Amino acid sequence: MDKIRVLIVILGLDQHEVGAIAVSRMLRDAGMEVIYAGRFNLPPMIVQMAMEENVDVIGLSCHSWEYFYYVPELLELLKEKKLEIPVIIGGSVITPGDAEIITKKGVAAAFGPTSLNEDIIQTIKRITSGKTR
Repeated sequence: MDKIRVLIVILGLDQHEVGAIAVSRMLRDAGMEVIYAGRFNLPPMIVQMAMEENVDVIGLSCHSWEYFYYVPELLELLKEKKLEIPVIIGGSVITPGDAEIITKKGVAAAFGPTSLNEDIIQTIKRITSGKTR
């Protein structure tokens, strides 16, 4: 398989960029190809970028609770477009309880502020294993 392609976006009006940049660098250092889309992204824009960039994973950086509002819409749009692209969320506001709720809604994985780099990297490798582009 080619390098794993990860789209990293900051969802909604959230402007906290430091974590998304740090994760992007971490994933690049782990040998993944990262497309960093920055701030102020909404579900239709994310789906369009994911299609255009032919990504394996969508990573959402969340530092406000907007993801509870936007993630169901994002998952529905991916389903409508018949795109089987796993969505991962991470950020300072993700509690274990929120992670459980959001994964039950269809998010592939959720990482809170104490997550280890290696856990994030291995999870992405695991959910993309066997995937062909």
